[in-house]
Amino acid sequence: MKTVTHAIAAAALIAVTAGSPSTGQAGSVENMERERAILLETYLAPDMTAEDRHSKANLSRRQLMDMERIVLRDKSLVGRNTPAVRRVFANYDRSFLVHAAMEKDLTILDHWLQQVGVSQESVMNATRRRR
Repeated sequence: MKTVTHAIAAAALIAVTAGSPSTGQAGSVENMERERAILLETYLAPDMTAEDRHSKANLSRRQLMDMERIVLRDKSLVGRNTPAVRRVFANYDRSFLVHAAMEKDLTILDHWLQQVGVSQESVMNATRRRR
């Protein structure tokens, strides 16, 4: 009985999904933001080994650099006044992380930490406390 119920539910889900209009596709800005989040998550992941972090961050850094170039050259963004587009171009140093870090001759993580107001000294001087 459970198998039949699961099969009916699966068939209904497939029918609803196939018949529904497709959801919107992510644009270049959204893709860049997603890739930036992946890179920062990689840098900040406490459970990764140094080798894993380095290899994953290198791959993600290259992908983010490509995405930044795509956004900078995306002609469809001209004249778009959406909150996401305004935010990206208003915060160049945070949005175009790889390019801004290269321009300032900093590592990506150091540049990002600087942008969010955290210095290497403050991290090194921080004490671990329990709340």
